[in-house]
Amino acid sequence: MVFSSSIFLLFFLPIVLLIYFICEKKYKNYVLLLASIIFYSWGAPKFIFVIIGTTYLDFVLVNRISASTDKKTRTTLLLISVCVNLGLLFYFKYCNFFIENINALLSCFHASPIKLLNVILPIGISFYTFETLTYVVDVYRRVHIPLKKFWDYLLYILFFPKLIAGPIVRYHEISDQLTNRNETIDNKINGLFRFIIGLSKKVLIANVLAEQADKIFDLSLADITTNHAWSGALLYTFQIYFDFSGYSDMAIGLALLFGFRLPENFNNPYISQSITEFWRRWHMTLGNWMKNYLYIPLGGNKVKSKSRLYFNLSLVFIISGFWHGAAWTFIIWGAYHGFFLIIERLFLLRFYKKAGKLISTLLTFLFVVIGWVFFRAENFGQAVLFIKKMFQFRFSGQLVFLFEEKLIWIFCIAIASCFIWTSTSAQKFQQKLILDSPGLLNTFFKSIVGIVLSVICLGSVVGSNFNPFIYFRF
Repeated sequence: MVFSSSIFLLFFLPIVLLIYFICEKKYKNYVLLLASIIFYSWGAPKFIFVIIGTTYLDFVLVNRISASTDKKTRTTLLLISVCVNLGLLFYFKYCNFFIENINALLSCFHASPIKLLNVILPIGISFYTFETLTYVVDVYRRVHIPLKKFWDYLLYILFFPKLIAGPIVRYHEISDQLTNRNETIDNKINGLFRFIIGLSKKVLIANVLAEQADKIFDLSLADITTNHAWSGALLYTFQIYFDFSGYSDMAIGLALLFGFRLPENFNNPYISQSITEFWRRWHMTLGNWMKNYLYIPLGGNKVKSKSRLYFNLSLVFIISGFWHGAAWTFIIWGAYHGFFLIIERLFLLRFYKKAGKLISTLLTFLFVVIGWVFFRAENFGQAVLFIKKMFQFRFSGQLVFLFEEKLIWIFCIAIASCFIWTSTSAQKFQQKLILDSPGLLNTFFKSIVGIVLSVICLGSVVGSNFNPFIYFRF
């Protein structure tokens, strides 16, 4: 079940909201927990028992970590928890990837291949594994005390707005809200409006762009011209942003309806003036997780040599790429961004400063677009050839996607929506519209816009069978 499906919008969400709002406060967490279990079990009934089992094990281990004063015992228990969680992630997500690569090596020596395992990737395993690790590590570091009730911890892991596609919520960011949160009418208005905005991004923009982007990437490479390649790359660039940020908006909005404040995940990333800035604005919760639980423990910026600093950056972004999917294209995409972070520190940031805001923004956007080709391509070979096509300057007479009037408008709206926020005043207006407490005029505006967009989105969801879910690979 996904947020942009008719079953979720017309049945699941209204029923959960109704039961949640009419029940007593002491039962609200149980309602959310039951709803979250049903939500996940809808598409993966077998894996729900794996999640509940490992969550219970972590709950027991973490309480022992918190109670223990012996450093060796605490470290041992921490390692057990980390190994169990990463072991499950490795088994379900990466085991066949390594077997395939070992088989490729064995074929060079004409040896018999290893049989692939018959495993299915649990939806959202990368997200909830990272959240499980934050609980264990935060309690180990004495950042926060553990939860007293197992059911509260299970809700933290399974909370359905963030379960399958983020944002990645670190334990200390939500721990107090699990047992004591403030539910206000302003939060409900903002939450519902935020959800509708996210749904509109996903259904009205991302899905439309995705349909044409898929057609281009499915073409034979021999048939792709330069304008095909650029069209496909740009369409996917805006598709993945509106899909991912839209899903994050829906998650944040849904959580706010229930009184939870989740961290922001996107902040207009395509107006960035460097790749360094891009990663402060793109999937911010992943960046913060990598910084706090990997980059800083490796030494961060405080290492003695620049070579070690560059190694840390490279390793973190290679792991970040690998986190996204078990394929060389994701690893290369991560290494590609790590490479730019290094050369920006070497000389590129100084060039950006001299070149000015417009040039640095356009160059950064160009680098990001090229990187997305690696992310989208089925394999490394296709990605390289696709990028070659982009710079061969061999054009066909047709501009690929401009013959569809609807696509023209959606593409223009996508571009405008990404780059309109370059000024400080525009960003303040955006924050006031989305985040501030609604006054009478703001509430009236949000109500009108929300009703119109809801009707359009529902019509699109019900009337279309095309509703891709990118996060199956995550």
